[in-house]
Amino acid sequence: PLQIAGTYALSLPESYYIDLQKEYQAKRDFIVPILQNAGFKCDFPDGAYYVMTDVSDFGFKTDVEFTKFLIREIGVAVVPGSSFYQDKSLGQNQVRFCFCKKDETLQAAAERLQKLKSKI
Repeated sequence: PLQIAGTYALSLPESYYIDLQKEYQAKRDFIVPILQNAGFKCDFPDGAYYVMTDVSDFGFKTDVEFTKFLIREIGVAVVPGSSFYQDKSLGQNQVRFCFCKKDETLQAAAERLQKLKSKI
C-alpha cells in the first residue's frame, strides 16, 4: 500500500504541490499570529504543517499538564512537545499545533484561543 501511495503521489502534476504549498502557507499565516496574540512564543515554520510553540510563560509544570488544560478548558487539542523527544525534558515547555486542518476548524480554534488569556 505504501508503494502504491508513493507511485500515486509521484504521478500528480506539479500544480498540485504548488497549490498545496500555497494552501498551507495561507493556513500558517493565519494561525501563527493567533498563537502569538494568545501568548505563545513561536516563529513561522518554513517547511512544516505544524507550529512548535514555547508554553513556559503559561505557568504549567509540564507540556502534558498544559495540553490537558488546553483541551478541557479551551477546547483546542495540541500534541505535547515531550512526545517528540527521547529525553522528554527537552520538550516539556513545548506543544505542537497542526494547521493542516479545514479552515472552519482553524477559525474555531482561533476563537477559542482568545479565551486563553482570561483563563490564565
